[in-house]
Amino acid sequence: VQLQASGGGLVQTGASLRLSCAASGRTASVDTTSWFRQSPGKEREWVAAINGLNNPYYADSVKGRFTISRDHAKNTVYLQMYFLEPEDSALYYCAATPSRLLSTTPGRYPYWGQGTLVTVSS
Repeated sequence: VQLQASGGGLVQTGASLRLSCAASGRTASVDTTSWFRQSPGKEREWVAAINGLNNPYYADSVKGRFTISRDHAKNTVYLQMYFLEPEDSALYYCAATPSRLLSTTPGRYPYWGQGTLVTVSS
């Protein structure tokens, strides 16, 4: 399974961005897709997940501001981000796993995209 993340950019505080994670290959073998983010000097942080039943899950830090969704026909998972804050600046990665059980641990995800950079200026 190959994942391609895109959609990052430089925006001002309060702006919106939509990230995309396009999957290819043996996509039927994965169930849950998550977004993680990592800032310089910090550990990789789980942001949101969506499973094969389209159940969404969010970290407390983004709940109410971010929305994760999936387009099955396009094998793409989206992360719509609203009301962005400088603290949201990071390299955003999408990751996928065959498991339907929610995991916020990076090591539980065998498939990773290359990351897309989000920078929010104050």
